Amino acid sequence: MKEGKMAGEPVHVNEFQELARQVLPKMYYDFFAGGAEDQYTLKENIEAFCRITIRPRILVDVSRIDMLTIILGHKTSAPIIVAPTSSHQLAHPEGEVATARGAAACNVIMALSFTSTCTVEEVASSCNAVRFFQTYVYKRRDITELMVRRAENNGFRAIILTADTPRLGRREADIKNKMISPRLRNFEGLISTEVVSDKGSNLEAYAAETLDPSLSWKDIAWLKSITKLPILIKGVLTGEDATKAIEAGVAGIIVSNHGARQLDYTPATISVLEEVVHAVQGKVPVLLDGGIRRGTDIFKALALGAKAIMIGRPVIYGLAAKGESGVKQVIEMLKNELELTMSLAGCCTVDDITRSHVITEKERFLCRM
Repeated sequence: MKEGKMAGEPVHVNEFQELARQVLPKMYYDFFAGGAEDQYTLKENIEAFCRITIRPRILVDVSRIDMLTIILGHKTSAPIIVAPTSSHQLAHPEGEVATARGAAACNVIMALSFTSTCTVEEVASSCNAVRFFQTYVYKRRDITELMVRRAENNGFRAIILTADTPRLGRREADIKNKMISPRLRNFEGLISTEVVSDKGSNLEAYAAETLDPSLSWKDIAWLKSITKLPILIKGVLTGEDATKAIEAGVAGIIVSNHGARQLDYTPATISVLEEVVHAVQGKVPVLLDGGIRRGTDIFKALALGAKAIMIGRPVIYGLAAKGESGVKQVIEMLKNELELTMSLAGCCTVDDITRSHVITEKERFLCRM
């Protein structure tokens, strides 16, 4: 696979998107970059961060900055988790194995997707690191159960249940491109991914055949019954669902709109983070997924109550552009930017980042009234 070209090395994460666009076939670039329908939420996920400002404190001794974060008992070098994203081999031949090695080299947790193109076993044996496993619930529950057990047996430390996908969102670029579902080797001998569709996206047809639209809150108990691992629920956007998740006994909540790939015109995740945090009342960690492109974005999310953030597309773009080293570059850029932001805002540790360090758009609006 050819490598992307630009004048000089990338100096910020967004530049990797252009490198990825240069090297990837249009079908695959659109698959990774695109959102649902009008892509309003896709833009809003990023732009909402721009409407939050930082209140720095001065004359604080910031000669030592410590970004160490503990997530479900696991120490990590920074409050960054590689989000579960599908089909990394469409971005780079080494796929999720390269992503796993890049994340491990940076000492951050990686979440492996249920629809990965490398197997659970290949990723587990690629390097020694803390990893989580993301699952969907299929109509054939035996497949979901088998995948969860494989993850647990291969040393994964938590299960992430994606709960916002009873059906696949309408991703119009994939429909136009007649996106072909990649080979999902985790399911070989279990289920065919060779779904033929003359209506557009082969991926959409595969999802319609496999995803269980009857999935509901009662099924959390079923998932808990098949694994000893802690379960995080991904796709929460309201205080009401955060409360239900706590009642269902989850170990963590991920505020996510699926990278704006499911229901368009849902709010940006950063704009509903505080609502979820207030509903959770500190009972479990809350993670934020969606729109992170800068260290300042991470700082803002932590100030509004997130324990850590997840990055999806930037990692894919780094992988596409430069393989494992691109993944490392993206993560290290964000770590370096967060460290600098903490220094300039007067915060020596992640625990020093508090609600008083940011002003939201809502607060500015109320001040003018």
